[in-house]
Amino acid sequence: MVSVPIISAMKIQCCALPTAVFSNHTGYDEFFFDDYTDRMRAYYEKWQKLGLEFDGIYTGFLGSVKQVAIVEDFIAAFGKKETAVVVDPVMGDNGRCYATVDTALCEEIRKLLPLSTIITPNLTEACILSGVPYRETVCERELSELADRLQQIGAGNVVITGISYDDMVCDYVCEANGKRELQKHPVSGSAHAGTGDVFASIIAADAVNGVPLMRSVNKASEFVGEAIRLSDEMHIPAQDGVCFEEILGKLCDVEITVK
Repeated sequence: MVSVPIISAMKIQCCALPTAVFSNHTGYDEFFFDDYTDRMRAYYEKWQKLGLEFDGIYTGFLGSVKQVAIVEDFIAAFGKKETAVVVDPVMGDNGRCYATVDTALCEEIRKLLPLSTIITPNLTEACILSGVPYRETVCERELSELADRLQQIGAGNVVITGISYDDMVCDYVCEANGKRELQKHPVSGSAHAGTGDVFASIIAADAVNGVPLMRSVNKASEFVGEAIRLSDEMHIPAQDGVCFEEILGKLCDVEITVK
């Protein structure tokens, strides 16, 4: 519900393949959950029969080891040399895995890195994927080493998101060509649920549109920051997410780079 409107606003037709259906996210005390694992292959096999092709593939929440294998097969079936494959490894935050994520699932998600063109882990997820103990505060050298480890596993372009650094919120970008940059932005408000989904969705749409990664990360960070500021002004509870709908129109005037 976050990703589709953002990608559509950025002039990309979005075809969703559900991994699970939730009434609301798992940060609430109560939620309805329907696992979609057993229906995923039959779902995308219809796309194969129809001859659909995709310029981008974007993975988010995965609820089981079986689902990772299905995603691997999906990328093999639909991915082309020029296909942008964005992997958002939704596994945890604040040094801990989410309730739905165990060690086996983390190991399987790691297998998606060599299939990706861009990965967007937060600091917790970057540590889990690379096997490095989590620390709340890290320096730029440590971020560079984390990115190196992720690229050694197979990731192409690495974006480590939402890092607290010198009273700023930062994203560390390490491109496949070796270019690196720590992008810093002022803290705009309290931590809200769903900001990672907003961020990664912008990155995914920009990747299809051919926008340079450094520019895309800066755009995504500024958009998330403004959404957080507005949400706080409107007294939206952090658990309810960010009111990105208020500024969605800003993403409609997209830049498209001819590849």
